[in-house]
Amino acid sequence: MIKVFLFMYICSMVPGNECQLIETKINEFNDMYDCTISGYKQSNELISSLSRDFVNQQEAHIKFMCVKQLII
Repeated sequence: MIKVFLFMYICSMVPGNECQLIETKINEFNDMYDCTISGYKQSNELISSLSRDFVNQQEAHIKFMCVKQLII
């Protein structure tokens, strides 16, 4: 069985492009489609929860990736 796992990072361009892994609400999916939709949705929710000043000053952004893994 193949599962797809979501990894999300919050990043700041100040002082450099530093990223930190963050927890996600749901991180295990049956396919790439559901993982990708969730990644965009959770990214939007997270950025929207931050202040405009923080995002602009820190040049904050979210990166995510969906990784397939064979589960035995």
